[in-house]
Amino acid sequence: MSSIDYERILPRKIVDMPASGIRKFFDILDSMQDVVALTVGQPDFATPWHIREAGIESLEKGKTYYTSNAGTPELRREICNYLKRRFDLEYDPIHETVVTVGGSEAIDIAVRAVVEPGDEVIIPTPCFVCYEPIVRMAGGTPVIIETKNEDKFKLTPEALARAITPKTKMLVLPYPNNPTGAIMTAEELEGIAQVLRDTNIVVLSDEIYAELTYGRKHTSIASIPGMHERTILVSGFSKAYAMTGWRLGYLCAPAPLAVQMLKIHQYAIMCAPTTAQLAAIEALKNGDEDVRMMTEEYNRRRRFIHQGLRDIGIEAFEPEGAFYIYPEIGKFGLSSEEFCERLLYEHNCAIVPGVAFGDSGEGFARISYAYSIKHITEALERMDAFVKKLK
Repeated sequence: MSSIDYERILPRKIVDMPASGIRKFFDILDSMQDVVALTVGQPDFATPWHIREAGIESLEKGKTYYTSNAGTPELRREICNYLKRRFDLEYDPIHETVVTVGGSEAIDIAVRAVVEPGDEVIIPTPCFVCYEPIVRMAGGTPVIIETKNEDKFKLTPEALARAITPKTKMLVLPYPNNPTGAIMTAEELEGIAQVLRDTNIVVLSDEIYAELTYGRKHTSIASIPGMHERTILVSGFSKAYAMTGWRLGYLCAPAPLAVQMLKIHQYAIMCAPTTAQLAAIEALKNGDEDVRMMTEEYNRRRRFIHQGLRDIGIEAFEPEGAFYIYPEIGKFGLSSEEFCERLLYEHNCAIVPGVAFGDSGEGFARISYAYSIKHITEALERMDAFVKKLK
């Protein structure tokens, strides 16, 4: 029998934190066979060969040393060149750029560098699952804005203005959005900027899906006048370059912010993996065509699944970014978890309940189309059979 009292030593903010709703659903999948899943937010493409080859070559040449804490100077230069070329953003590679272990670490150190106990952080939902727990671990208070289907799940200036208090320290801006596929246009971001310009609120702009937009090029809020000096831009290589397992991301921010985030990164991580950094240099230098090809294929799948869902009686707004669609399933008389669990157990088809992305996700589900047309077709057939049963 253990003599230690874990109840006394474990912090309540960790013990009381729920596990990821996405992970809970994946644990069910692990126990089943013959499941057609549209659950994972991961490209089904292998990392392009020339990028893999750069990683292999780095290992063959014994380049297995630490890099500088912020990342290799060459990678940071290429990140800044890329942001200038693609999104007209200017950053100093030495003082304003930090290479991280995935975009997730970048989000974590951005929040920890800015948020103190008692500070409020505004988070539009539905959104990726990590923001609220990270804010709570930093001692901050999440302030949730529930975005609406009728607004295509965009953050509105009016909703933002209502949520701001004297305690507001940060706004999380997660666009293109996981799980909804929503984007924010330059005009819409200007409305957000008008609310923020005369405040001391920092924007954490998660732009990991910036390359995956359809019919309209991504605009970063950091490019809007008056926003560069208050924005922490977070991105990475996982989605656009099909490099999820390489675990490489980055953040760019004004030097007074970047230097503080770098300190946290130094003590917690040391540096991002060297092999991944050297492969990422190749991705940025010579990967534009890979990104274009993969984005075109996601666009084809996007149109296919949107029409396929409508054909079986499930409505969803047409996503404009990322590789998710967010259909409304409340009309079938089941909660989002009940709908998804019954679809899984009765028809061996897996999608993710909307409530995994916040309470506002009730009545919705997230479907990833980072899968082949053949795979999507099989899933739609199983969903069709389930919906006919419910009707």
